[in-house]
Amino acid sequence: MLKRMIIMLALVAVVLGGVFGFEAFRASMIEKVMASLANPPQTVSTMVAETQDWQPQLEAVGSLRAVNGANLSAQVSGIVSAIHFESGADVDEGDLLLELAAADDIAHLEALKATAALAKITYDRDNALVKNTTVSKQVVDTDRGNMLNAQALAAQQQALVDYKTIRAPFAGRLGIRQADIGQYLPAGTMIVTLQQLDPIYVDFFVPQQSLAQIKVGQPIKAKVDTFPDKTFPGKISAINSQVDAATRNVLMRATLQNKAHLLLPGMFATVDIDIAAPQKLVTLPQTAIAYNSYGNIVYLVDKQGTDTNGQPQLVARQTFVTTGATRGDQVAVLSGVKDGDTVVTAGQIKLRNGVPIRIENDVQPLNNPNPKPVDK
Repeated sequence: MLKRMIIMLALVAVVLGGVFGFEAFRASMIEKVMASLANPPQTVSTMVAETQDWQPQLEAVGSLRAVNGANLSAQVSGIVSAIHFESGADVDEGDLLLELAAADDIAHLEALKATAALAKITYDRDNALVKNTTVSKQVVDTDRGNMLNAQALAAQQQALVDYKTIRAPFAGRLGIRQADIGQYLPAGTMIVTLQQLDPIYVDFFVPQQSLAQIKVGQPIKAKVDTFPDKTFPGKISAINSQVDAATRNVLMRATLQNKAHLLLPGMFATVDIDIAAPQKLVTLPQTAIAYNSYGNIVYLVDKQGTDTNGQPQLVARQTFVTTGATRGDQVAVLSGVKDGDTVVTAGQIKLRNGVPIRIENDVQPLNNPNPKPVDK
């Protein structure tokens, strides 16, 4: 009886030992499986934040405008008898451009000049005789009136003849000719455009809140997409005397040097105005900032223990930042990141606080303060 009891107890002990051993084994396996299911390191690209010189600027857009520009036309009607210019030519002030047929007008002018000359001779003779009372004062007065009238008619005809010749009112570059030899031109018909190209104006608007930071004579830099590699310096030459009530913007005008005549009226331009002294600010690529309704954040890289290979384990740490102005691909960070911090620049969407990361910097995001468009 005792022997059977001992055997049963031994069997129970074996069974219980097996159960406990299995549970311990299962717990060990579960722990290993759970360990294998932990977040794997996320691949990100990073850069070290650094302080750079930052020039506060105001950017505006505007249009180029000639200092002097006109659509040249004749004041009187007539047939084109001669053209003295080529399309696109540069001309000086007073250069003869076009003539209208004026033979009849010139002949009439000569007749009027002769009449005026005769009237003057008559007046001079009678005026000399009036001293001897040979001619009355009334006759002399009539002679003088006739002389002045004849001279006025001759001057009027001279003006009409002058209207038949078109001259450049100022130095500049001509456009495309719109008239031909033998063509009848009604008065006011455009013949050609003339634009003074050097210097040239750029007109642009700025918000009224920036008005206190801008004054006449302040330097600016203008760019046009026609010449993306060139910058055209200039100075603000005028500020409008009123603010647009609809937009609350102020019209401004700057004068640009254009000796090479690269800039043409009507071109679209971007204008950069330096509005404060240069500052030292931490800059990051704009892709490093995660913009949210509750604040802007970046992920910094921290070291936390070691990995399975004994190497320092890198983890992400979220921090809120205050951003400032942007320039090109960069943004100024006013607080939250300091010089020397390692910042995640790509791959943030996979991150949260404490997530292990692996750095691969083979490809870096754009970080150019003055990017240039590339035609493809």
